[in-house]
Amino acid sequence: MSRVAVIGAGAMGLAAAYHLAKDGHQVDVYEAGGVAGGMAAHFDFDGLSIERYYHFICKSDAPTFALLDELGIGDRLRWRTTRMGFFYRDKLYRWGDPLSLMLFPHLGLTSKIRYGLLAFMSTRRRDWSKLDRLHADDWLRAWCGEQGWNILWEKLFSLKFFEYSHDISAAWIWTRIRRVGTSRRNMFTEELGYIEGGSEVLIERLCERIRDRGGEIHLSSPVDEVNVENGAVRAITVKGERRPVDAVISTVPLPLVPTMIPSLPEDARRRYAALKNIGVVCVVLKLRKSVSPNFWVNINDDRMNVPGIIEFSRLRDVGGETVVYVPYYMPLTHSDFTEKPDADFVAESFGYLKLINPALADGDLVSSAVGRLRHSQPICPPRFLESLPPVVSAIRGLQIADTSIYYPEDRGIAESVKLGAEMAARIER
Repeated sequence: MSRVAVIGAGAMGLAAAYHLAKDGHQVDVYEAGGVAGGMAAHFDFDGLSIERYYHFICKSDAPTFALLDELGIGDRLRWRTTRMGFFYRDKLYRWGDPLSLMLFPHLGLTSKIRYGLLAFMSTRRRDWSKLDRLHADDWLRAWCGEQGWNILWEKLFSLKFFEYSHDISAAWIWTRIRRVGTSRRNMFTEELGYIEGGSEVLIERLCERIRDRGGEIHLSSPVDEVNVENGAVRAITVKGERRPVDAVISTVPLPLVPTMIPSLPEDARRRYAALKNIGVVCVVLKLRKSVSPNFWVNINDDRMNVPGIIEFSRLRDVGGETVVYVPYYMPLTHSDFTEKPDADFVAESFGYLKLINPALADGDLVSSAVGRLRHSQPICPPRFLESLPPVVSAIRGLQIADTSIYYPEDRGIAESVKLGAEMAARIER
């Protein structure tokens, strides 16, 4: 039996700890924050328990289904028919199916056919190795033409990636198109899933099973250092206290790794330090009225500084109320990330919702919350896979991963719990 420290209590870290505890290892999970769950953690939103950062489930998320069943909560998985919209030039259009594409008045017939082929072929494609070498904007232009790129994609890229807009891998954007495109009942009907009660149900059950098997979860306990001797993990230091361990699994954002593990080889330190992330300021609004019939609305409007909104209550029942997420993605160097007050983000984002639905009035805003996350979205340039250090590090007993590692897949619970299980299995072997 090994003594294993898991650093980070997000879905990946908790899945790794659960499998380790199940296999009889002595497991301690260390989380810098005050709650477990990472990006899937809930908060009390004016009496409603809900994720601070929205989550949804697609039909391709097999690792999530398997874990829910193993934990005895598979019956909490729900599916709902959802819709997508596109707000363009002061008008909201239905989007996301062939008929909506053909009725959209701002694209020529050739652009519509090219965009439809892109969506269709992306759901059929399996090999992404060639896409890994291409820039996403160049790839999308080649498929959609300049008109399709300018209307459908350019604004989304510039408002999510800023100066990195040209530095995104085509493989990364392909997986996003494919994941949602394959989560359909048929060509005209999209279906997305959620856990009844929210992601908290999964997080709490993982924590419960870890503790039932003798593991411990230490909240508000950031790891100061992973201590290495003679090329192997020997201990971790938490709040100045050295705690012996036989192995460590780190799931914190990769840019934080060089500071936490100063004994890494210099080449690995450089590779971790070179990785870039986009931050997010996520505004959550509770309203008396719905904004639109859509779960997701992409936005291309010069008056708005967000790429889209998510009306989460169109997916998950939240007690008859309307809950909308408005994410502002931006690099950490952007002054708004650290200097712009929460109240300004709330006022601005609610103003955007009133542009989409002029029937909304000031009195329809019930409550609001704002979350800021420094490492929200990894920047995945072409050949990103080659830049990633291996999960199994050069230090014996040390594995290192975050959501970047399962590139080209985007951040998601399914990929995280799968990778967590794989890291636990390596220690067992």
